[in-house]
Amino acid sequence: MSTHDTAGTGVGAETDTVPTEQRDCVIVGGGPAGVMLALILARAGVKVTVLEKHRDFLRDFRGDTVHASTIRLMDELGLGAAFAALPQDRLGNVELPLGRGTTVTLADFGRLRPPYDYIAMIPQWDLLDFLVDQARAEPTFEIRMQAEMTRLLTDRGTCTGVEYVDHATGARRRLTAPLTVACDGRGSLARQQAGLVPKEFFVPFDTWWFRLPRHEGERQRSSLMPVFGQGEIMLSLVRNRFFQIAYFREKGADARLRDEGIERFRDRVARMRPDLADRVDAIGSMDDVHLLDVKLNRLRRWYRPGLLLIGDAAHAMSPAGGVGINLAVQDAVAAAARLAAPLRSGTVTARDLAAVQRRRYPPTVIVQAVQRVLQALIFGPAVQGERATPPAGLLFLARHVPGFSGLPARLIALGPRPEHAPAFARRPARPAAPAR
Repeated sequence: MSTHDTAGTGVGAETDTVPTEQRDCVIVGGGPAGVMLALILARAGVKVTVLEKHRDFLRDFRGDTVHASTIRLMDELGLGAAFAALPQDRLGNVELPLGRGTTVTLADFGRLRPPYDYIAMIPQWDLLDFLVDQARAEPTFEIRMQAEMTRLLTDRGTCTGVEYVDHATGARRRLTAPLTVACDGRGSLARQQAGLVPKEFFVPFDTWWFRLPRHEGERQRSSLMPVFGQGEIMLSLVRNRFFQIAYFREKGADARLRDEGIERFRDRVARMRPDLADRVDAIGSMDDVHLLDVKLNRLRRWYRPGLLLIGDAAHAMSPAGGVGINLAVQDAVAAAARLAAPLRSGTVTARDLAAVQRRRYPPTVIVQAVQRVLQALIFGPAVQGERATPPAGLLFLARHVPGFSGLPARLIALGPRPEHAPAFARRPARPAAPAR
């Protein structure tokens, strides 16, 4: 590999010498898609390195749902018992308020075929640490923490690897490989440098996340039910020691909310959830309220020669339904199944990369179409103050059409075209590790 490659940004030839190593595959980003892809590829004997720019995975308010399709995947990989032993909660059914304290079930996970009839709630850092620990059992797996990609390397239009900064030492290094996979999220630097621009869809709302304590012995509220106010929605997830709260308002409201101050925000929370009014002082300041600038987009093309994008780098999802992680993991499984053999032989072609997109593009379009319908029918009118209740048509379907609640449950828990672990990655079930 010559040190005279040019970067995807159009930078001219390099004249300095940077340490360069060769791998079969480089993965940029150590999220669920990147780590799952690396685990499966390593089980095929592919020499794979994951670059993760942070020191660890400890970051709040990332998606913490592990969907039924991923739980099934854990079983197929022989990791089901070990995963089940991790501390976790189960997401309750999705319900809609009818008024006067009554509800109707919109998504009934109990209608799914057991044992894959639930969604697990587990901190994403625990999930990632678990997957990395499992992947380290494979001799061809490697993850480099505090390793931030700074640019793509290209040679005559083909991506040949990446240059990155090792933040632990400040050194610049290069990894070359027949394939680089960008799993670096919706703000993907690899996507930007490759000149790939996603098509953006209108989103009428943003989301603010925060936590409130859950008192010991307090009865858990197993269902997942939105609360509608005037121009706002609030949703709470029950966690082991706290409630994780999502607050929805019209897009662009962040500056106004912060100007109003923490007392006004606490009042909003207490008004919408009087049962939590006794603990709103736990929100110390607006610094404890974290904005998610919601985006909904997708690339028309997920690849360039030598480069593939999956997960949020290829298609940012709305938080509606919490399905972004599920789609990203399914992308990873499909990519590993298709690309393991070409990577072992060093003959990955654009046709191979196109095949991954062909398989995963239709599920992406379907899920985003459903999310856009939900935005138009529920989220948009609610945050614009046009409606303070769920739409009547949806309530009618949920109340009067037998079996309807199984359809949203399947879409959320399994998604369209759920993937299975390829045969080469399957292992006999491993017992759970003894408690430490």
